[in-house]
Amino acid sequence: MIPSWFRDALAHPVDTGEVTVAGVPIRYRAWGAAGRPGIVFVHGGAAHSRWWDHIAPLYAGGHRTVALDLSGHGDSGHAPRYGHDTWAEQVLAVAADAGITGPPVLVGHSMGGLVCLRAALSYGPELGGVVSVDSVLREEADTPAHVARRQEALRRPRLYPTREEAVARFHPIPEVGRAHRFVVDHLAETSVRAVEGGWTWKFDPLLFGQPRLTMEELFPPDCPVALMRAGDGLPPPEMTAAMHRRLGVSLPVVEIADCGHHVMLDQPLSFVAALDGVFAGWGLSTTPARTDQEV
Repeated sequence: MIPSWFRDALAHPVDTGEVTVAGVPIRYRAWGAAGRPGIVFVHGGAAHSRWWDHIAPLYAGGHRTVALDLSGHGDSGHAPRYGHDTWAEQVLAVAADAGITGPPVLVGHSMGGLVCLRAALSYGPELGGVVSVDSVLREEADTPAHVARRQEALRRPRLYPTREEAVARFHPIPEVGRAHRFVVDHLAETSVRAVEGGWTWKFDPLLFGQPRLTMEELFPPDCPVALMRAGDGLPPPEMTAAMHRRLGVSLPVVEIADCGHHVMLDQPLSFVAALDGVFAGWGLSTTPARTDQEV
């Protein structure tokens, strides 16, 4: 059964916008009234803004919440090169264009969490805080066999003759099997695009293999930072602990139990509750619009 909170989130009024950054059009979705304090949700690699359709609206009661398609993802333009520095610039440009008042809070998953950390390191005083969720630094991300297989698969996305066949083949990578079917079905419907000869995924295969953030680049930024880790996620506990030390994080690492890497798919309401706790620890006021807590 699809819970009412999920249906209500997807039915929430949404604005769409576009801002050009370094010649590349960047698309975004926004909920809540402009002119409020805001939260920007940043997707992971090969994902897109619609991964946050069931999360971002829950904070629209008192905020301007935004989810963007980074360049090379979703409906945004492609670029000759990709990197965390240019993606961080896009995040801040979208926050400004979408009508967020004051320093935005950034929440990023996986690769998006590293983009948010890059933003913290480069633009710390301009941010209200950064939450990095199950993010893996380069040294470990390039080593495990399952990550290598994931990147190889994504570099050569398949072409499907019909939209229906492409949608039917969608599944998150890595897949643990705990994701709620109604969330995955929504992502499948929003992750494909028509190309010559059929249908394929929305991301640019060339975005993989770009330089990524390393442990040595981390230092305490001039804004609050929080780290979250999935109980069965990708980063080893010792990596997250080392990131915690190098970033000088004041809050303890938040671990979300009974979920794999894709926290917002496996345990969406536990993830939101964890975000609430982080925001409360920073003294931020949030008014999530949640009425049905069953999934």
